[in-house]
Amino acid sequence: MQGVRVLEVAQFTFVPAAGAILADWGADVIKVEHPVRGDTQRGFVNMGGFQLDPNRHPLIEHPNRGKRSVGIDVSTPEGQEVLYEIAKTADVFLTNYMPQARQKNKFDIEHIRAVNPNIIYARGSAYGDKGAERLVGGFDGTAFWTRSGVGHALTPEELGGALPQGIPAFGDSIGGMNIAGGISAALFHRERTGEAVEIDVSLLSTAWWAAGASVTQGMETGETMRSLMPGTTTSVNPFMANYQTSDGETINLCIVSPTGYIRDTFEHLGLPELADDPRFCDVLPLINNAQAGVELIAAAIAAKPFEYWRQHLKSMKGQWAPFQSLVDLATDEQAIANDMIVEVDANDGGRPFKVVRGPVQFNHEPLETTRAPQASEHTEIVLMELGLDWDRIEALKDVGAIA
Repeated sequence: MQGVRVLEVAQFTFVPAAGAILADWGADVIKVEHPVRGDTQRGFVNMGGFQLDPNRHPLIEHPNRGKRSVGIDVSTPEGQEVLYEIAKTADVFLTNYMPQARQKNKFDIEHIRAVNPNIIYARGSAYGDKGAERLVGGFDGTAFWTRSGVGHALTPEELGGALPQGIPAFGDSIGGMNIAGGISAALFHRERTGEAVEIDVSLLSTAWWAAGASVTQGMETGETMRSLMPGTTTSVNPFMANYQTSDGETINLCIVSPTGYIRDTFEHLGLPELADDPRFCDVLPLINNAQAGVELIAAAIAAKPFEYWRQHLKSMKGQWAPFQSLVDLATDEQAIANDMIVEVDANDGGRPFKVVRGPVQFNHEPLETTRAPQASEHTEIVLMELGLDWDRIEALKDVGAIA
């Protein structure tokens, strides 16, 4: 993406996450923030019940790494003129502001295309840019988790209520990757045809794509899939289940197709005799006697601790995984080997801040990721690059159009 300039007028995580991915891929992403308060998310002091350090802020670092921040009051005519100056030099305009705000502040598609007809205009929304609810806002907690059915599907019916979303900005980050992919395709299309297109991605469509197979099955049969409470699963394959270890942790077996894995799996589980047992020696009898197999495997895994199984199953041919927390992944050897975590400079000048790298890797090389900017950090630099002289910059500051 080197040589591509993205002008981002967006807040929170959903659309800024797309800008962060494009910045990771080499684009020059200029983030426009309010000259006084910055991105509203900078003021968040709590995430999922945890207090946040404003100088070491995951909800700023994750979706804003690698960008340059320019403080512009887009509600003023002077600020809008500065925005248009940047838009003239940009390949992509990226926003998640509501249609009402885009029209009021004159950065909807007709305003931006008036100064740059070749710009790709990308919108992120809660429910889409068409239909009766085009003007309705939302967050991933409403559009991605609650309304989409994802939260319903992941809530066991026995709980008797709605399971809250446990990962803040979960759908936002997935949706941001969808937007980044759409922008990449649009840039390719423009390169091939000369046509600049509009892009729309909603949190609702992101959720339905992520749950697509289950949604399709539901539309086909009218039946709704739901997560089950631990211990209530009736397995049709004993090699596909969660098993508790002697110290209360969990090992997940996920051998979807047992063909060719039966003997090796039973040997690793300390049950070699079951590979010759007529109830389990082939796929059909294994499935027909699934409950008996579950009981035998559960007893075997429950006899030894989690760490034993973590090490012992590494040589097993079939698929399995330790049931880990998000914090456990930070020390996971495989995650580290694949450059999933990177340290960036911290805004407070203290120890480096660890962030998650984007999931796409090119030529096995880790992406270069730098810290998120402070609010309005690059205003003067960017405007001078555009050719604005110091007198005009001072005049814009004097009227509050820029920071």
